[in-house]
Amino acid sequence: MKHSGSKAKRNSRKRVFGGMTREYLEGGILGALLVLAVNFLFYRRWWVTFLLVPLGVYATRMYMKSRLENKKRQQRSEFREALNCLSVSLRAGYSVENAIRETAKDLANILGPEADMTREFSYIYSQLLVSVPVEVLLLDLAARSDSEDIESFAAVFAAAKKTGGSLVDIISRTARIISDKIDVEREIETSLAAKKYEQRIMSVMPCGIIIYMEAASPGFLDVMYTTTFGLLAMTGCLLVYAGAVYWGSKIVDIKV
Repeated sequence: MKHSGSKAKRNSRKRVFGGMTREYLEGGILGALLVLAVNFLFYRRWWVTFLLVPLGVYATRMYMKSRLENKKRQQRSEFREALNCLSVSLRAGYSVENAIRETAKDLANILGPEADMTREFSYIYSQLLVSVPVEVLLLDLAARSDSEDIESFAAVFAAAKKTGGSLVDIISRTARIISDKIDVEREIETSLAAKKYEQRIMSVMPCGIIIYMEAASPGFLDVMYTTTFGLLAMTGCLLVYAGAVYWGSKIVDIKV
């Protein structure tokens, strides 16, 4: 049984967090383009490109973090649907094993057969058929999801399974809590949408000004790229600009 649980963990990890190779490639390309753009706008020295590599790495990490957060947000929304379906099946009188089977079918119709939670619950049901405890599979999913909601649900579910608590009430309560959290996040996103858009525009304005000045008056900024004072001044401008972009993004990034 221990071996089966380990196998379940390895296989299901590929399903939940797999498929990120494309995101890594996209992040690497965006990081490289950022380095080239910063070098062109502020330095125009080929050797500076190597000094800006940490900036590209940081940009890639931030991109991956953003994509992972979006993935986890989508996963939590799918998990809410799964709990709703599971609660309905249990209230209809199905056993836990059959309820999970019906949940997998319902999720395939609601989210599609390729959705993470559809594949997860299909896999959980297949493992139940070989006598892997459902609480072990849910705890494994919670550990890999890195989601407080899923972790809390799995822990409470495991405790209730041992003590004979009401699984239907636990599932319904958890689904309601997750739904409330998602609704609050959507309200915050809606109220901050205009501010985030303004922040993005303000973030690209300095670069736009440099490009405009170069196009309108070719050679006007050459002194900033050919003298030591100019390079120091552009470095100072870059640091101030990077700090403004960083703090601007933090201001409009509100977590629930």
